[in-house]
Order: sequence, then structure tokens, then C-alpha cells
Amino acid sequence: MQNRTLGDSGLVVSAIGLGCMGLNYHRGPAPDRQETIALVRAAVERGVTFFDTAEVYGPFTNEELVGEALEPFRKDVVIATKFGHDFSRCRSSGLDSRPERIRQAAEDSLKRLRVEAIDLFYQHRVDPDVPIEDVAGAMKDLIAQGKVKQFGLSEAGASTIRRAHAVQPVAAIQSEYSLWWREPEAEVLPACEELGIGFVPYSPLGRGFLTGKIDETTSFGGNDNRASLPRFTPEARKANRPVVDLLERIGAQKRATPAQIALAWLLAQKPWIVPIPGTTKLNRLEENIAAAGIELSPDDLRHIEDAAAQITVEGDRYPQVEAELTRR
Repeated sequence: MQNRTLGDSGLVVSAIGLGCMGLNYHRGPAPDRQETIALVRAAVERGVTFFDTAEVYGPFTNEELVGEALEPFRKDVVIATKFGHDFSRCRSSGLDSRPERIRQAAEDSLKRLRVEAIDLFYQHRVDPDVPIEDVAGAMKDLIAQGKVKQFGLSEAGASTIRRAHAVQPVAAIQSEYSLWWREPEAEVLPACEELGIGFVPYSPLGRGFLTGKIDETTSFGGNDNRASLPRFTPEARKANRPVVDLLERIGAQKRATPAQIALAWLLAQKPWIVPIPGTTKLNRLEENIAAAGIELSPDDLRHIEDAAAQITVEGDRYPQVEAELTRR
């Protein structure tokens, strides 16, 4: 596995990470716990060193699972987690990034993850009621205390990133990014490049759609949030098939799967981009890891760009209420 550095932070991680949310949250019935722990450890054995979780996944149970799975490898891995939701349900936004809440979240995540310091601590969503300078100030204090190593933001807009970075350097931005969601290219990626910030695409496989294994007949079980997403209606899935067809055509030339081409395309965009695909299956884990070894030539990238420009992706990625919590 190749390594990459997230911007100017000095944080070195595997070129492909593992998004852990779906191990027991939002992706259908959770697999057996011991099988899941075995999968996480199999990722380490295959060179993955970057793992992503959050307090809200479960809530709390995903951090506990990741902490148990990675405890034997603590010195060899980087664990990212996130804070910022209102579990008391007292705030209309559903978010809570007040400094006192951040401090408590850090203490709780340290325990669940079984670590002495959080490698990368993201604000999960920008809180409209708390100035980002206050959030960055709280993170600055936690870093000074040795409880957090690096500060990150998730789904933050370019202006918010700049304001936070002026108070406490931001190591990484985590936002959705893939061939069927390219909004970060407009302002966020340029800001990251200017400021020396790494970028971590979540849902780099379009929540599974870009693997080619989902079509308009696919049904989603309980605890799978894709059933509520506008982009995953049967009509939208049928309309968006040309994106998968494009990946399959390139894959046939490279002897690679659509998922591998989708990940290789992301890796080719910038050397400080580190996607974090999720899976519960060992064969998919190995497939994703192998994407790091696929090289797309300038001609390949131009062909993908030209073909993608002719495709209109149908459906919003989130319902309207949830969408309003992104891109601040």
C-alpha cells in the first residue's frame, strides 16, 4: 500500500483508508461484531492505516467497535473521529459545537477509542449557532493539552475553512466527492491546495452505486439510509446508470472493476486526496485496496472528463432538510 500525506500537516496515511460507518450503522443490518472486528484487522494486515468513525455512528457504538478492533495496532494506525451533534435534542439545528461540548466529546471519544490522543478530530457539520473561530479555539486548546493531534472539518465551505484555519491549522477536510458529486472542485479543493490542507472524500463510490452492483431493482433493508435519499429512488438509479457504464468501459481497458476506476480517478486528482470507501466484505476491501495500484494516464483522465461532462446526474444527494446542514 502506498502512503500519502494530508496536506502540510505531516499526517501520513495509507492512500486508501477505511470508512467504518457502514460496519454497524446506516447500511442495513449490522454483521456479527467479531466478523466486523476481523475485517478491520484484515485491513491493517493489508496495509490500511487510516480509519474513519464518528460519535454519531450508532451513536457511540461505531467508535467502540473501531477502538476494540484497532487496540492491538494503535501505534501503526491513524484514527479519525468526529464531534458536533446534539444528543440532548435541545437545539433546533440538531448540532452542538459549543466549546464545552467539544471538550466533553473529546473525553468520551478517547475512552471509546481506547486511545490517549485522537489523531484527527473533525467537526462533523458546521454549527450555525457557534462561530467557527470558537470551534477552532477549542481544538487549539485540546491540541495543546495533547488530547487531539490534528483538527479537521467535514462538509465545510471555503470561507469557513479559511476562518478556522486562521485560528488553528486545519489538517484535513472531509466531504463527499466522487465522479457523481463534484461540488468540492469549485471552491473547497482550491482552498485546500492554497492552504496546504488534505482532502478526504467520503462516499467515494457513491454509497455503493459506482460499484455497478446497484440498479433500479435493488431494495434497501431497514437501517439503510439510502432508501431515503433522492438520488437512490428507482427512477434516479436508472437515469444515473451512464456513470457506471463509463466506469465499466474504462475498467475493461484496465482490467479493473468500476469501483477501482472510481477510486483511481479520485487518487489521480491530487496527491493529498485520500478516499475512505467503506465495506463489510473482505473481497470488496481487497478490491478497493488494489485501486491504489491502478494508474490512469492523462489520456484516460481526459476521456473520463469528456464523457462525464455529457452525463447529467439525477437526484439530490440528501433530502432538503439534511442538505441545509452541509456546505456552510
